Amino acid sequence: MKLSAVNISDLTFSYPAQPVPILSKFNLEIAKGERFGLFGPNGAGKTTLMNLMTGLLILETGSIQLLDVKINNHRKLANKLFGYVPQDFSFYQELSPAENLEFFGAWYGLSRQQIKLRTNELLTVLGLEDVRNKPVEKFSGGMKRRVNLAIGVMHNPALLFLDEPTVGVDVQTRFAIIDYLKQLNENGTTLIYTSHQLSEAEGLCERIALIDDGKIIVNDNLDALLVKHKQIGLEGLFLNLTGKNYRDV
Repeated sequence: MKLSAVNISDLTFSYPAQPVPILSKFNLEIAKGERFGLFGPNGAGKTTLMNLMTGLLILETGSIQLLDVKINNHRKLANKLFGYVPQDFSFYQELSPAENLEFFGAWYGLSRQQIKLRTNELLTVLGLEDVRNKPVEKFSGGMKRRVNLAIGVMHNPALLFLDEPTVGVDVQTRFAIIDYLKQLNENGTTLIYTSHQLSEAEGLCERIALIDDGKIIVNDNLDALLVKHKQIGLEGLFLNLTGKNYRDV
């Protein structure tokens, strides 16, 4: 039996201006070591769920457990267990990649030696060694995405949340980032990924959950879902289960 990386039980959350909960009595379990995809139309609740799992939003009722640690009761401990690569850039534009990693490494509680070794490793692996001392504000979008990723994995987290990690990058950078994420997973990191790049998701995610109207409508192995619903790809599955009406309003 696989251990849980994430265990969400009877989670309820609503925004102040919206009396109807975005998520109500929501339950989800993600096994340790999985490459898990979380998808849904705009407004379905997936971004809210991601923000709750990473502590950016505070849950109302229920519980979220990350690797046996309930974030309700042990937020500081839980924060050390995961990394987060948000869609928005989460670094200091005026600093270099090396300076950003030094800052965030210290914030994660790494020693000077750990920061030095990890910085050198990540800059090399992610192709940023030649620009390690240049201001990030002068970088291309793809290079900035790689800096964002490096910060998220600086402390070797056991669990990594990824929100649109390759948005706005070229094909080569996208493939390089996805390959690196697979390497992390092979080394034991659990990946929880959300994106509108559904073709990309097919190559990364082994198991997926589709959320619509705050509820999980499917949660299974991707290949099994494609066979069951007679679809050849995730995009077709997505449209088949959530409809083709406009959702960006």
